[in-house]
Amino acid sequence: MKNKILAVLLIAASVLALTSLSSDDYFAVDKNTSVEDLLVRLGEKPQPHQPMMNLQGVSIENGRRLVSEGFATERDGSGKVDKQSAHFVCTSCHNVERDEPNLGVVDAQARLEYSAQRGLPMVQGTALYGAVNRSTFYNDDYVKKYGDLVEPARHDLRKAIQLCAVECAQGRKLKNWEVESILAYLWTIDLKLEDLNLTEEQLSDLTAAANGNEEKASSAEFLKSKYLPGAPATFVKPPEDRKEGYAGIVGNPENGKLVYETSCLHCHEGQRYSYFNLDDSDYTYKYLEKHFPKYTNYSTYQVTRYGTSPLPGKRAYMPLYTQEKMTDQMAEDLRAYVEAEAGR
Repeated sequence: MKNKILAVLLIAASVLALTSLSSDDYFAVDKNTSVEDLLVRLGEKPQPHQPMMNLQGVSIENGRRLVSEGFATERDGSGKVDKQSAHFVCTSCHNVERDEPNLGVVDAQARLEYSAQRGLPMVQGTALYGAVNRSTFYNDDYVKKYGDLVEPARHDLRKAIQLCAVECAQGRKLKNWEVESILAYLWTIDLKLEDLNLTEEQLSDLTAAANGNEEKASSAEFLKSKYLPGAPATFVKPPEDRKEGYAGIVGNPENGKLVYETSCLHCHEGQRYSYFNLDDSDYTYKYLEKHFPKYTNYSTYQVTRYGTSPLPGKRAYMPLYTQEKMTDQMAEDLRAYVEAEAGR
């Protein structure tokens, strides 16, 4: 009899513990839960780049327009501000949608296929989707390109945005309220749990940790292990023998077609971001084929690996592709596709 009473009391205590959590105390976890909100609930410090929404002119819409159009509305609502750059907008080089199937690994080929399936370009920059969840920017070899400018931006998203605006976009420095507006917009495209490919069991464990007193630290570490804190960046060279291409690699023209359509045409078709026009004509393919083995800015090997530099009177340039964004295999696939089309 005593055992039965004890069992009933234990069950009642458990129910009471759960029901004692008010709606304000209980943290619901599902696929739409913000990763940042859950991490804070698990005891992590909030990311330092929360937007200052009380600053005049700051709005999510202004941030969205700056990212996609380069314009925003003046702080007093009187009209548009001067365009941030005459050459690029953020979406020239960055997607605002998730463009990788697994955010916890680097896989350029998987990114290419995933982007193509979703109708997204395969651009040089890492997606702005989830940017606010990262803690490092302009990583690894970007110091070779930007030197001392990288250090203050490495762990500061505000400074990283400014570096991108002035150096990458070759435009003017953003005003404080413009930066805060961009941050406000970026927080609308932060990571959600559905982006981390979690199982139902893992979601259940996270729910328990968020609403209990144990396993918070380990749950936070597990959550952070599901996405990269920053995008690795390795600069690589063209093949030593450009006539032969990358040694030991056989190109796949079918995959090269994906590279051409999702990458090359994104910037060059109709001279969208470049004076160098590309299309699906015989002339284009023959021209690209002819210049592959050369040492000029018309060589695809040259520009994909080294990019080009801004020049006086021609500030638009081509950013390079890191190994993490375009592998040597993908470069050879692109060449195989161009040669196949040129030979028809």
